[in-house]
Amino acid sequence: MLDHRLKIARKAKKMTQEQLAIKVQTTKGTISNYENGHSTPSNEMLVLLANSLNTTTDYLLGNTNNPAPLSQQEKDEAEFQAFANNPTLEKWYKELPKSKEEDLEKLRKMWEILKDNGEL
Repeated sequence: MLDHRLKIARKAKKMTQEQLAIKVQTTKGTISNYENGHSTPSNEMLVLLANSLNTTTDYLLGNTNNPAPLSQQEKDEAEFQAFANNPTLEKWYKELPKSKEEDLEKLRKMWEILKDNGEL
């Protein structure tokens, strides 16, 4: 999957293997090996490839068919969903709306103090 998607994404950007190699600081041979399935990029290289091709690692790996990177709003929503579905935080998250407004305000103030002190 990765080999095929990498080649598609590179060609969509009208880049040669050599141009992509220069962007990610590797060799044309390495890019060729990735595209022919002879080797697999490291996680760090995968991120560089995705960023250089203006796509996502999920697209290159076949986890999504959408080659477009997520918008900031989509990233925020995904991050929120991960938080909301975290079993460790789930009870706290579900109880939060039931809290009194004054307790929520105290929590907000505590949060700001922690942020200002660089603890978050």
